[in-house]
Amino acid sequence: MYGRLATNQALLQGVLDGVRELKNADYAVCVPYPYLAQVQSLLQGSNVAWGAQNLSPQEEGAFTGAVAPGMLMDFACSYVIIGHSERRGLFHESNEIAAAKFEAAQKAGLTPIFCVGETLVERESGITEQVVATQLDAILARFGAHALANSVIAYEPVWAIGTGKTASPDQAQAVHAFIRRRISEQDEMVANNLCILYGGSVKAANAVELFGMPDIDGGLIGGASLVSNDFVAICNAAQ
Repeated sequence: MYGRLATNQALLQGVLDGVRELKNADYAVCVPYPYLAQVQSLLQGSNVAWGAQNLSPQEEGAFTGAVAPGMLMDFACSYVIIGHSERRGLFHESNEIAAAKFEAAQKAGLTPIFCVGETLVERESGITEQVVATQLDAILARFGAHALANSVIAYEPVWAIGTGKTASPDQAQAVHAFIRRRISEQDEMVANNLCILYGGSVKAANAVELFGMPDIDGGLIGGASLVSNDFVAICNAAQ
């Protein structure tokens, strides 16, 4: 929940200038709803896609304050973040709600960026894989692995976001590999082609090492996305 019209323009122009010549990765920004028209205007025709940070699972109706998938499509969104740890934690969104939003996003033609991850208590209790499996199974059990063919998965270790704690590249890789293996049990081709992003405080200083891991395909960038030079440096690492 950051941004204003003037600061958005400066930030996005910095991103555009920095990634214009980068062709070996995909780049996208997911912004608060009020700024979708602005990013559409600034980014259309560029190599930076755009999307939203959330959506309603409902197509329309008496849901005051909610934003429907079709509304996002009116602004030519490509992506929408589903099940972010802050939505799950602060707004009490369950695995079932996340799965319903995933389905609604795909039905509208959006690519969901589906977030999974464990808290510090869960990691210290040794149940990381169990937690992540349960979150994944909300999709796998309901729709099958083939539904993930047109999606992105993002692993967010909640304990490594804004806490001063960091996951090592090996720790991150271990969970990414688990995610791919679990999906592979249903559909090996989908698993092998799936883009799995890491979302645990990726910075310019650690991006190269993280992205060098075999099952880490990119990053879901938080704080570093608010500084164009930092975000562009991470894009260069992906490149």
